[in-house]
Amino acid sequence: MLHSTNFNDGIMDKDTNVSFSVLFDHASMGILVANEQGLIVMVNPFLLKQFGYTQEELVGQPIEKLIPARFHHRHKDHVQHYNEHPKSRPMGLGMDLFGIKKNGEEFSVEVSLGNHETENGRFVIAFLSDISKRKEAEQALKRLNEQLEEKIAERTQSLTGTVEQLAQAETDLRMALEKEKELSELKSRFVSLASHEFRTPLSTVLSSAYLISKYVEAVDHHKREKHVSRIVSSVNMLTDILNDFLSVGRIEEGKIQVRYTSFDVPQHIQHIIPEMNGLLKKEQKIVYNHEGELLVTLDASLLKHIVMNLLSNAIKFSPEKAEIYLTSRKTDDTLTITCKDQGLGISKEDQQHLFERFFRGANVTNIQGTGLGLHIIAKYAELMNGTVSCHSELNQGTTFEVVFQIQNPQ
Repeated sequence: MLHSTNFNDGIMDKDTNVSFSVLFDHASMGILVANEQGLIVMVNPFLLKQFGYTQEELVGQPIEKLIPARFHHRHKDHVQHYNEHPKSRPMGLGMDLFGIKKNGEEFSVEVSLGNHETENGRFVIAFLSDISKRKEAEQALKRLNEQLEEKIAERTQSLTGTVEQLAQAETDLRMALEKEKELSELKSRFVSLASHEFRTPLSTVLSSAYLISKYVEAVDHHKREKHVSRIVSSVNMLTDILNDFLSVGRIEEGKIQVRYTSFDVPQHIQHIIPEMNGLLKKEQKIVYNHEGELLVTLDASLLKHIVMNLLSNAIKFSPEKAEIYLTSRKTDDTLTITCKDQGLGISKEDQQHLFERFFRGANVTNIQGTGLGLHIIAKYAELMNGTVSCHSELNQGTTFEVVFQIQNPQ
């Protein structure tokens, strides 16, 4: 294990030190620790192998040693901004980041940052992954789309026959091309988004596991509990992300089957709400009310997914201490689910694209999310003869209303 007297010595006992050494030395990603001055304090063996350096060549050197010279000035500005507002997050979201090896070879990297304070100062923990292969795959998809464009142009020119036949053939080809391009884009967006969305919770798990190893005294119990809670929350986040991707895949493949049953609406929803308690921020509260008849004939499982997605969004985009109002209203031929929050609100421009895959509002890019939740809600509602509408103003909260045209229970 690599040591820094300012960061590690005298904090961990022997057994804990061995545990951290295994975690640090055998991680399958590059890990780097730097101080507030931007000097490298620790590096793990995986990072040394990535960049082709020895420990002695990196420890004590500025981080810019691993960054191409043309980015040095911009990187120093990023370091200053991060020191002023430190928090765990992906670095350079939406940007292309590069590292440079000892031999001068550049390669694409993805970086997640964490921070840790000790009595010796604040330290930044960076997790680096080589994403060159992923970039190559994205370029290959781009080339495939270009080849498909050329192919349709060639085939269109070679077609003979009547004007009607030519027009129909071109339409069929363009529809096939658009479908192929849509699938290629979906795969590319999935790879890129999944990589970013998985990186942050995985980094949180690794950071918290490391910090737990430092709290060995009985008085540190509440600190250990805090980091265990962060690990559980991050794992739940990963599960939610995977469920979103799986749901979209099943919808696109037409594999969602609606199974109608008759059930008690308020009783069903009151069983769902406690499952959301783990997501609530400090002093947030869900207020539920039901109006009208009790029984409804719908798919209980799909309705549960809709309610959970609505509540999850309301919790995520509302501040601490906010109340979230959930209402169900049953009439002879409709069931209406309304979810009202006191959150950031949605601009009129963004409301036009809310139910598209991967769409995220301009004012929520710094909040974790896949942009799939509302798309899933709309598709599930459509399968049960329902519609979704949104009423929102910036900084005034948002209300989502789902209306189902239903059958009366027999």
